[in-house]
Formats: sequence, C-alpha cells, structure tokens
Amino acid sequence: MKKTLPIILILFVISLQAQTTESYPDTLNPKRLRTALISAGGFYVASMTVLYFAWYKGYKGTGFHWADDASEWMLKDKMGHFTTTYQVGNYGYWSLRHAGVSEKKAIWLGGTWGLLYMTSVEVFDGFSQEWGASPSDLLANTLGAGLFLTQQALWHEQRIRPKFSYHPTKYAQYRPDLLGENYWQRIIKDYNGETNWLSINIASFIKRDNRFPKWLCVSVGYGAKGMLGGTFNPPTYNGHALPVFDRTAQYYFSVDVDWTQIPTHSRVVRWIFKALSFVKIPAPALEYNRKDGIIFHPLFF
Repeated sequence: MKKTLPIILILFVISLQAQTTESYPDTLNPKRLRTALISAGGFYVASMTVLYFAWYKGYKGTGFHWADDASEWMLKDKMGHFTTTYQVGNYGYWSLRHAGVSEKKAIWLGGTWGLLYMTSVEVFDGFSQEWGASPSDLLANTLGAGLFLTQQALWHEQRIRPKFSYHPTKYAQYRPDLLGENYWQRIIKDYNGETNWLSINIASFIKRDNRFPKWLCVSVGYGAKGMLGGTFNPPTYNGHALPVFDRTAQYYFSVDVDWTQIPTHSRVVRWIFKALSFVKIPAPALEYNRKDGIIFHPLFF
C-alpha cells in the first residue's frame, strides 16, 4: 500500500525533464543527462525519506527477514507493485532518451530504474519488524519491469500499458485508520476503489498503413471490493460492530486513450500527456463479478 501510488505521483515531477521534444536527440547531451541523473537521485532520496518518516519510524527495526503477504488484499497490492515498477522504468527510459542516450542503453538502464527502486523499498521492509521483505512483491516488481523491457526491446514502443484509476467507495468510512481518513489518503490506501488496467493499443498490432486511430485502446481491468482488512474482514472496529461485506473480485472491459499517440505541437501539452500515461480515462465499462454478474457502467473510473 505504501509503495504504489505515492511513488507514481512523484513521477509527475520527474517527468518534467523526461520528454519535452517530439523526437530524441542523436547525440548525448551531457547537461540533460546530468539533470536526469540528479533529478532521479534527488527524488529517490526525498521519497525514501518520506517513506521512512511516514511508515517506518514508528516501528522497531530488526534483522533482515522475509514475510510473504501474497494472500492480502486479493492481489491488489501486487498489481500496484507491477504498475509502479513498469511506470518508473518507463519514465527512466524517457529521461535517458531525452538526454541522448542510445535506445539500447536507455532500455536497459532506464527501464530497470523501477526494479531497482522497488527492490530497495523491499529491503526497507525486510529490516522492519512490522513488515518483512515479500517474495511475491519482488515477483510483481520483476514482472512490471519485464513488461516494459520486453516491449521496448522487441517493438521499440509500448503497445500494452499498465494503468490506474480510482473511485470513492463506502468502505473507507468503516476503517479510516487503514483505508484513509480523507479523499487523498483513500486514493492511496483504499484498494476497494482502485482499479488496475492493461491498456492495449489496437493500431500498433495492425499493419502500419492502417487508418485505425493510433490513440484508441481497449482496456481490461481488475478490482476488488468488500475489503476491510488485508486477509479477512474484522467483526469490530474500536469496539463497534462492522457491517458484513463479501470480498469480491471485479473484472472490467473498457476503452482508453494512449496519451503518447495524440499529436500536438505544444511542449506543455506533450509533457502533460507523458505525465498522464499511467492514468486510465473515465469511460463506459462492462464489469463482471460473481455476486452481481454483468454490470454496465455508463462512466467508470
């Protein structure tokens, strides 16, 4: 929970220097490279400091240990790890290419930033008595980095992008300590309202001379609802009985936009599109879950 959306939000700032021109330079630009590396290092230190004071300071340290949490939150935490690692690698690649680093080097150096970042966070967990390093987290991180690296090496473009959306739910009010006390905390903490998507660019899988809109995507999503705890819903909170909710997986089908494929001559707009590359747009969606069957949402986020 602490290692997903907060890190992605930091990437909005990192992406300021990630991509401001339509094409990448042919030669290395030392000034841009230095800016990219200093920015990445600075935000690494800053974000780790924030994580320490927000999550680790109040708990005792211990020797490095493992504590797998694969059964918690109906895999929503793992989807967050997958998405975050992918996106950090994506921004890392953009930053290095903008500095004139070659395609091959940018793929393997920038594309692995997410894996290195998230692995270091897992080390923090390993030395915390409260958590412990999670093998399933490391697997999700590896898969996220692998998705970016494989596509960029094979196609030199990203045809399938992990994305994120959030909508408020009724569940957070019952466990504000765990699911958030206000709207902004709940975006980070309330897994019931978070949906993880794979957005697939249709035109990229068709012959290059096709007239299919290059920005139009189809998306498949995964969510879960009814969760008031990690592995089970407690019967009470602060001495008061909690409602009984079924923990239910949700599967979605929708349409989306590949922001990076929308043509524009504005550097500002182009940067905004790059920064928003992990956000799934609000759109009509079909949902399936075992409790309610098929549901049509005229507008879902």
